Amino acid sequence: MSGWEEAERTLAAGEASLVSLWADGPRARLALLSGPELRILDHEAPGGHFPSIGRLHPPALRLERALAESSALVPDGLPDTRPWLLHGAEALSYPFLPAKGEHLHQIPVGPVHAGIIEPGHFRFTCAGETIVRLEERLGYVHRGVEALMEGKTPEEAAKIAARISGDSTVAYAIAFARAVESALGVVPPSRALWLASLMAELERLANHLGDVGAICNDAAFALMLSHCGILRERVLRASFFCFGHRLMMDRILPGGVTTDLSADGIAHLRALVAEIGQKFPRLLSLYDRTASLQDRTVGTGILRPDLARLWAAGGFVGRASGRDFDARRFYTPYDSLTFAITVRSEGDVDARLRIRAAEITESLGLITQILDRLPAGPLRSALPAELPGGSGEGFALIEGFRGDIFLHVRLEGGRIARCHARDPSWFQWPLLETAIAGNIVADFPICNKSFNCSYAGHDL
Repeated sequence: MSGWEEAERTLAAGEASLVSLWADGPRARLALLSGPELRILDHEAPGGHFPSIGRLHPPALRLERALAESSALVPDGLPDTRPWLLHGAEALSYPFLPAKGEHLHQIPVGPVHAGIIEPGHFRFTCAGETIVRLEERLGYVHRGVEALMEGKTPEEAAKIAARISGDSTVAYAIAFARAVESALGVVPPSRALWLASLMAELERLANHLGDVGAICNDAAFALMLSHCGILRERVLRASFFCFGHRLMMDRILPGGVTTDLSADGIAHLRALVAEIGQKFPRLLSLYDRTASLQDRTVGTGILRPDLARLWAAGGFVGRASGRDFDARRFYTPYDSLTFAITVRSEGDVDARLRIRAAEITESLGLITQILDRLPAGPLRSALPAELPGGSGEGFALIEGFRGDIFLHVRLEGGRIARCHARDPSWFQWPLLETAIAGNIVADFPICNKSFNCSYAGHDL
């Protein structure tokens, strides 16, 4: 049995988790996680064909659909051959899956939405107000990110990686930097690693605070949105004060970081931690004491734990449905820091909100630990002008606020020959379709916000 066939078997049997699947020239490449071990397998596709993973393991379906339309490779046996990311002449006649039954009707939503948000199309099939099926059509934010990176130096490509999904710019910058460093054999300074993780926790704080408020706002409780928005703004201003950019964009590059943290910055962050640590528990108590909120969030949009495991759902989506996984366990400096990973089993909107709330508390503690133990030293290690032998490859699995981000890079002559990035939203968007089934149409916004998948991170 070949390694590819063995991977098919282990994935279908639930003995491993799919991390990503992509094309690299004439090869199909597969990343899977078995325990703490991340493995990358290759399949040299004779005549451009390789055995579809999706025919046995549904989480691979959308990845293979994207691969098939953007490369010369053909996944044999792929059950769904519709285009996925590339919108050509077929975009207006995209064949949505049929739903049969009496008195069913369809509601099309998007890609243009009512707010200033990213575009995506949602096709609801309903019986009255009850959603029977939701099917998504994505790809409207496809920018050819991976192709744009090819031929660039690591420093040039880092700027593109940092813009894959703006709310996760720090996480993507770290993932790209770690992958390039692995390919080049470069070890960044300890201070750089700790500062990068500090930025990652600030990014996590800002996003979780924003999401808690937005979920409550979708239940018509704007007071939480206002107060959480104030705290989120405090985080963004602190990020600007400490690192010169509200989102900390382009502060992390292969080899290290570009901006140091001053003594005033440390004091500023300690004050921020104290303020949020005092005010956020009061907001959570307000959430607990508001029956109208509980009525909208408890029992709404349930993601079954078996589906979370099957799709290897990352971040708060997976942990709210019983999947105990956090990639921070596996890399520095988190492997020397103390933090709890909260897991719940209810899988509803309320559980996803409470996981966020727990992560806010843990991020405050992690920021304090990092500030207390921040090592001295240089900020960046030099990259070699050219790789030994002209080629090399590396990968990274980094925990963003949504979940694990995978990034693989192959370099030739010191330039990017191929870069592949996989956002956690690739495995979360399909699960949103399952979670909303059986709920009423009016509950879609709050369920959607509780997932908060990235359009740009998925579409690339």
